Amino acid sequence: MASETRGTVLLALIANLGIAVAKAFGGLLTGSASLMSEAAHSVADTLNEVFLLTSLGKSTRPADETHPFGYGKERFFWSLLAAVGIFVSGAGFSVYQGLTAVLGTSREHPSSHDFLIIYVVLGFALVLEGSSLAKAVRQVRREAAQARRSVLRFVLRSPDPTVKTVASEDSVAVIGVIVAAVGTALHQLTGNEVWDGVASFVIAALLAYIAYVLGRDTKELLIGEAADPRVRLVAYDTLVSHPEVVAVKEMLTMQLGPENVLVAARVKFDEDSTVRQVTQVCTEIEEQMRERVPELSQVFLDPTDVDPEDSRRSSRRLQDTIDEVRELDGQETLDGMRSLRSRTGRRMQRSGTRD
Repeated sequence: MASETRGTVLLALIANLGIAVAKAFGGLLTGSASLMSEAAHSVADTLNEVFLLTSLGKSTRPADETHPFGYGKERFFWSLLAAVGIFVSGAGFSVYQGLTAVLGTSREHPSSHDFLIIYVVLGFALVLEGSSLAKAVRQVRREAAQARRSVLRFVLRSPDPTVKTVASEDSVAVIGVIVAAVGTALHQLTGNEVWDGVASFVIAALLAYIAYVLGRDTKELLIGEAADPRVRLVAYDTLVSHPEVVAVKEMLTMQLGPENVLVAARVKFDEDSTVRQVTQVCTEIEEQMRERVPELSQVFLDPTDVDPEDSRRSSRRLQDTIDEVRELDGQETLDGMRSLRSRTGRRMQRSGTRD
């Protein structure tokens, strides 16, 4: 998957670099504000692909003394920089070009030859952007199918911002090319350069929106977002599947990287269990969690007492997680865990902590 992601980013980088050169040349030659906005858009996308490639290399470094959980969050940091780059370089310059066209300070009367150049450049850009988008979409669809989710839900919940960023950039790029073509056509038909400026403003709005969405999602991952609800449910199910586990006080998860999750749980073990038995059960739980979900790379279990209020809070959190899974995946995923709540209830009853 990592090699496929790298290939997707590399294709996007090569496509955006070629498109940026073509758009900039065409924009300078014809004075088209919308084409210059699209050139800025492609330059921003090119820089972003460099950020994403950097993240792919840095995030795979092994854990060390200063970073005991590894460098997986490098992916989140560089993706956040990419989102900032989209906003500053793309949206900001597009607004400037739009104002230039609306205020009439740019070249006013492109010739028929100029318009032909604009259309050729936009057509060239559409072909390359479409090719890059098609590869990103194929990868997203394949990963969504493996996760047994719709493409939209997979993209919204995916902890990997790399392919999400490329797919989002390319989608907006294709829309931006179409917007620029419409603005250019209206400019040509009406002779009013304002339409060129309007196209630039629309492109700026698209870039600002996608930058906001990507930045918001990456920020949540960077500051420590919980794992996918399905992963949390599997981890909880693994805990309560062991008869030695009487109750769960709380279970916390954090996304350490696109493919690395930390799980920390405070649990009450059967009072008749010896220290050796508890140690063995903890080892078995960790192994089973990693077997069921390889992303669970860090597992910490803390034996503790559990009072009735703790159990009520744990039960509410479990129900919230079940509701999240039902909303994302439907009832099918939950059918495989029908006994989860009943097992949890029996554990609470045995420990004397049932409501």
